[in-house]
Amino acid sequence: MRMNIYQRLGLKRVINASGKMTILGVSSVAAEVMQATAEAAASFVEIDELVDRVGQLISQHTGAEDSYVTSCASAGIAIAAAAAVTRGEPDLVAQLPDSQGLANQIVMLRGHNIDYGAPITTAIRLGGGKVIEVGQSNLSYRWQLEKAISSDTAALLYVKSHHCVQKGMVALKDFVEVAQNHHLPLIVDAAAEEDLRAYVAAGASMVIYSGAKALDAPTSGFITGQEQWIRHCKAQHNGIARAMKVGKENMVGLVMAMERYQTHQPDWAQQLPELKQVAQKISAIAGFQADIEQDEAGRAIYRIRVTVDASQLRLNAVEVEELLRTGEVAIYTRHYFLHQGVFSFDPRGLKNDDFALIVARLQEISQLSGAQHAAN
Repeated sequence: MRMNIYQRLGLKRVINASGKMTILGVSSVAAEVMQATAEAAASFVEIDELVDRVGQLISQHTGAEDSYVTSCASAGIAIAAAAAVTRGEPDLVAQLPDSQGLANQIVMLRGHNIDYGAPITTAIRLGGGKVIEVGQSNLSYRWQLEKAISSDTAALLYVKSHHCVQKGMVALKDFVEVAQNHHLPLIVDAAAEEDLRAYVAAGASMVIYSGAKALDAPTSGFITGQEQWIRHCKAQHNGIARAMKVGKENMVGLVMAMERYQTHQPDWAQQLPELKQVAQKISAIAGFQADIEQDEAGRAIYRIRVTVDASQLRLNAVEVEELLRTGEVAIYTRHYFLHQGVFSFDPRGLKNDDFALIVARLQEISQLSGAQHAAN
């Protein structure tokens, strides 16, 4: 089998069955998108004009008044927070991340205070924001959101992510109403979401997306929303956003990927027959039982959930996951529920013979476990 570029650099082959994960490079980029990035990289352009034009093109796909391209979704959180704190005032833009004396509080639910590889609070603090948590980890009420607002409040933040608590949280429509009633901007972190219009249409002021996740773009992100707030985001280019600038080639790549996304939106339900076949093969392996699950955040994404029978396999799910990840070919799973004896295979990043290799590796682990048990 022909080695990929990373193997030629001396790194092991990786099978990404964990989803759109930053630690694995997020996604693979289509050839026509890469061709556009190469063409953009070879030419010069007035960057400010490109930023404005890319924002206009993005907005055609989101229904927003304007948009601002960022280096990633995490940068988008920091920049949106900075926009809320500074209102685009040049002296305040230059003052950040020191926001002492400013209305700098960003109000969010405790159940939305996540770590996506870094604490979301870190990105907010980079933008001069001070996090004010509302509610408990598993339950929150609108009145708590209302009560948390003061003269020091800069914005409300709503996070849509599989990392978040999925029940008992204040609804988006309540966030919109509370923000509007108090004349505050509402920031929505929708980094991995695939619906590019829903949150803008719902009334959010600034909505943050990852270009690399849903759109399979080169590393990038964008903030889309109301013109005044996007203008304040753009002002951060002379402040904290300077350290987060995105190259011209990735701006063009994002636009090309977004255009491609409109005509190549995947229907993950079409994978169900294949997923069921693979699940049957896995269930036939001693020590494993597999079925199909839908994404916990409600997206139309389907995965193979594998339950480890530790008593039969003589290995628990944590040990199996480590064996998969540290093998000659590194197989990464979705492993948020290992403590429950469960991990999942996300098919979105899989290619060609990846499923066959996964099944073969599970068979090998099962046989190895049996051999070790027999030897003992």
